Amino acid sequence: MMNSLRRRVTVSVMCGSSWVLAAGCAAPASLESESEQSLVASTTAEETTTTAAAEVPANTAVVTSAAPSSSSTTTSTVAGPPDDGVRSDERRLVELFSVTHSDLKPKSVVIGPGGLVFTQNMMYRHNILVFDGEGDVVAKIDDSVDLKDYGVSDESMQVAGAPVEAAVSPDGRHLWVSNYKMYGDEYRSDADDGCDRGDWEDSYVYRIDLERFEIDGVVPTGAVPKFLQVSPDGQRLVVANWCGFDVSVIDTETLTEIGRVDLGRHPRGVAITGDSSQAYVTVMGAERIDLIDLETLTVVSSLASSGITPRHIVLSRDDATLFSSNHLMDTVRMIDVKADTLIGTVRTGTQTRSLALADDEASLYVVNYLDGTISKVKTADMSIVQTIDVGGRPIGIAYDAPTRRLWVADYDGRLIVFEDRAVIDN
Repeated sequence: MMNSLRRRVTVSVMCGSSWVLAAGCAAPASLESESEQSLVASTTAEETTTTAAAEVPANTAVVTSAAPSSSSTTTSTVAGPPDDGVRSDERRLVELFSVTHSDLKPKSVVIGPGGLVFTQNMMYRHNILVFDGEGDVVAKIDDSVDLKDYGVSDESMQVAGAPVEAAVSPDGRHLWVSNYKMYGDEYRSDADDGCDRGDWEDSYVYRIDLERFEIDGVVPTGAVPKFLQVSPDGQRLVVANWCGFDVSVIDTETLTEIGRVDLGRHPRGVAITGDSSQAYVTVMGAERIDLIDLETLTVVSSLASSGITPRHIVLSRDDATLFSSNHLMDTVRMIDVKADTLIGTVRTGTQTRSLALADDEASLYVVNYLDGTISKVKTADMSIVQTIDVGGRPIGIAYDAPTRRLWVADYDGRLIVFEDRAVIDN
């Protein structure tokens, strides 16, 4: 079956530089909303155009390599190993290639064991598409399940999900995937990003076996689950339920929901402390970042320095510093969580969304959704090192430390792949 999922790759060349000096600005849109109708309509048009132009089978991944600019420059880039002696903020991103595929409509991208790349393709494709490090398709995991097979329904109930975010277990054996909402005869499937508190349908998270690329567990969670993270000890899964106004805490061994913590309007980002005892959660619609005790399932404190619409958060290894994208402020914040003070902030572009932190924590990579750009930020002074125009609607981002490759998910149906390279002056 694995061989049948691997496809021939068609390579073409694209000329021109992808570096720009600054990102353009656009008027802020509503709080993290994407119209399902507009996405489906644009998807149909794009598929027809792309397939006809490329003249490749519908299920073929098309990898487009990026050629260096022919214009003169004062610096040159050289590839080097991760231990090249250079800090990440001294490197520069160089585009390697982009990937398109008829089954690709990524809301998020995650790096797994062995450099595998997982893309969650929502209700527009109903799948998790798995790539290797060169952009070849390794597997397609369909989001349809019979709930009875997983012990969460007494009767046969065939449903489809809508994979939105994913998290890899610390041991690399499993991928946990949240489903925005469920589809089937028993579901209204009417929740969306503009939801108020109400009687919305609960959803499920899937656990995927990464040896077989099969769903081996289904766990009930709240309404419209989005970001999720596994604790460093592997024992807990924390899921932010956007329309449930709460977070679910799940026992990863028993595949049961331990309980929920009510937080308020639109919880989104999650970052768990190194000792697995607490989790920071952004409450995007309430302009807070709450700290939750994962044993007592209570809110310990709230960060006053969160700013408005905090979306995605990343915690430093020493648990002292929290990086936050503030969606409608178009900024990224660096917060001292012990003192609850703002260390620094920088405007990167319109509608900052997902973040990725370099392994040395000297650089932060940011997607700017409405600008169609990504930004690289130097964390030492929160200054912008590089802004690159990728086009489309960049929404997800993941950094692979062993290869120094940055994977960007474009909601219009692409992956764009960069390498962070040392820069040597001529």
